[in-house]
Amino acid sequence: MLELLAKLLKVLNAEISPWQISAGFIFGMIMGLTPLWSLNNLFLLLLLLSLRANLSAFLLSLTLFSAIGYLFDPLMESLGASLLASPALVDLWTTLYQGDLWRIMHFNNTLTLGSSVLALLLALPLFFIFNSLIRNYRNHILSWVRKSKLSAFLKASRFYGIYSKLSGGGSL
Repeated sequence: MLELLAKLLKVLNAEISPWQISAGFIFGMIMGLTPLWSLNNLFLLLLLLSLRANLSAFLLSLTLFSAIGYLFDPLMESLGASLLASPALVDLWTTLYQGDLWRIMHFNNTLTLGSSVLALLLALPLFFIFNSLIRNYRNHILSWVRKSKLSAFLKASRFYGIYSKLSGGGSL
């Protein structure tokens, strides 16, 4: 747990653009909430690498949201079932399922559809929330910690040893 927190602080304290970190968190969130072995996630992985989003943030978010995804699977499955059973959307699902690509993407599966819809609905608001949190952390909390006596206390702790080992001797 301390190592995970140290990795998170390493990412937040690095000279990386907040949008890259936020994008990494969002891609990890989407992949963590949706079933792992799917064509959607292969596409997301290619997009993640081409947009130069932060891989550490992606891996941390993937771990966190995979655990959260298991907790919310019943909710996402019922969302997918209600979307698939909606009389207004039956023609859409029938038309999409006639194409090979849509069959491979498994949107006829209630969990795949529900988790994909929920992840996409959360993606944009969470991107801006994560971006704002990172900027506020860097502007207020990090500068306060560096100036305070708390910094000396933290540098003497076991946690700081793990953090400095991960960040290559970087300071808090």
